[in-house]
Amino acid sequence: MKYTDIGGQALVEGVMMRSQKGTAVVVRRSDGSLAKEFHHQRTRYKKGSFPTWPFVRGVYAFVQSLSDGMSITTRAAELLGEETEEPSRFELWLSKRFNKSVMDVVKGVAIFLAAILAIGLFVLLPIGVVELIELIFGEMDLAWSTVVQGLIRLAIFLLYIYGISRVKDIRRVFMYHGAEHKTIACYEAELEMTPENAKKCTRLHPRCGTNYLFLTMAVSIVVTTAVTALCTLIPGFEAWEKTGANRFLFRLARIVLIPIIAGVSYEVLKGAAKHENLFCRIVRAPGLALQHLTTQEPTEDMLEVAIASFELALHPPKGDLEFDPKTPLMTQNTNEQTASEDAVMDDSEKTEGETAE
Repeated sequence: MKYTDIGGQALVEGVMMRSQKGTAVVVRRSDGSLAKEFHHQRTRYKKGSFPTWPFVRGVYAFVQSLSDGMSITTRAAELLGEETEEPSRFELWLSKRFNKSVMDVVKGVAIFLAAILAIGLFVLLPIGVVELIELIFGEMDLAWSTVVQGLIRLAIFLLYIYGISRVKDIRRVFMYHGAEHKTIACYEAELEMTPENAKKCTRLHPRCGTNYLFLTMAVSIVVTTAVTALCTLIPGFEAWEKTGANRFLFRLARIVLIPIIAGVSYEVLKGAAKHENLFCRIVRAPGLALQHLTTQEPTEDMLEVAIASFELALHPPKGDLEFDPKTPLMTQNTNEQTASEDAVMDDSEKTEGETAE
């Protein structure tokens, strides 16, 4: 059984694969051709630096994945030939005001709005529902109130995933998500990288972002409940918490806990993905079950796209590979083949050098 650290992301009519060397993006255009790009890793935190510390790296990885994911999704739409939405006047003003590119500003605004939506949907809404329940049936113990909020948050998340999985366009993206997983599973099973072989492999993967999201929800219930339970041991805390301003501060403190929860969840996921003991299988099980919704069985042409992206990430060209719609497809294919051969030659030379040592 071979192991790879290559991971990916499903796109609209395409797949992104990321290795330590860089990021590959392959999409299928309307004419049936494959548009391919590869960009070498530009920035990498030095080993031992603060962003690489355990429980800290998860927060950095999460924020980075959001930013990169939006950039890659936008670029995939461009490769497909789709027109991207024009920036608003507000975004143009921010770009000029902070001396940033319009794309950076658009990403920043989108991430900010996504964070606001997430806080509203998964923090404020559960609190509101619990307050409504308490208004009807009477007040609950503070620790129990926290547990109920966590369960409501989890229910909202599951309903959200189920709801978007019924949308036709999203379902197609989920099929590419399945193609991404099957491709990685095919490589790790040491099978020849063909759509026929990949089709036989599982579409569930322990390192999937779906597992991370579910783990974050589960860990948040455990952490917030534990913190609340400890707080209730402080004499007079419950009476203090019931006043308006203090209740707001206590809820704000839960939001502050989100980065800690994200960091803990990341470490749990990494540990559970590397080992095969009973505890790790139990930790992975809910996320793997949820992947039955977030991944769907792909078609062979989708698997072809995922394999092309994986191979490009595994054997990248010397320089960055950019897709130009104006360049004839035959010329681009020749350039890609030459670059791929150069990469293979580089790998062979490196192997020979290591053997000689």
